[in-house]
Amino acid sequence: MSKADRAAELYAEGFSCSQAVFTAFSGDFGLAPETSLKLAQPFGGGMAHLGEACGAVTGAFMVIGLKYGRTRAEDLEARDKTYALQHRFAERFKSLHGSLHCSGLLGLDLGTDEGLARAREKNLFKTLCAGYVRSAAEILDEIL
Repeated sequence: MSKADRAAELYAEGFSCSQAVFTAFSGDFGLAPETSLKLAQPFGGGMAHLGEACGAVTGAFMVIGLKYGRTRAEDLEARDKTYALQHRFAERFKSLHGSLHCSGLLGLDLGTDEGLARAREKNLFKTLCAGYVRSAAEILDEIL
């Protein structure tokens, strides 16, 4: 099963966008699924339904950090490589979808009760976000 298929499957099971993307990849870096799901939980819905950075994007950023992030303060090469890959991911995702933020992707402000209710009413988490999860996993697979 591809990572994109696994991310889509996790999302369809009811996990958030950030959990789905992060967990589809994190096992490759030694993290248990339970740990991955817990770590990524707060980033769903644009960071706890604040409508900020899309959880599929933040999940992907965490994966890039797992693979390339620095573990020594003086390792500027690892820092720069991590940032470069995150920029590459962000540029690709934004070129495909027009935004990196939930509010821009969904056309609603998830940071308000009204926006969140409207997104649920319009079933946007199933119709739009599922595609963003798959897309994020596919882009991530390409750049890793």
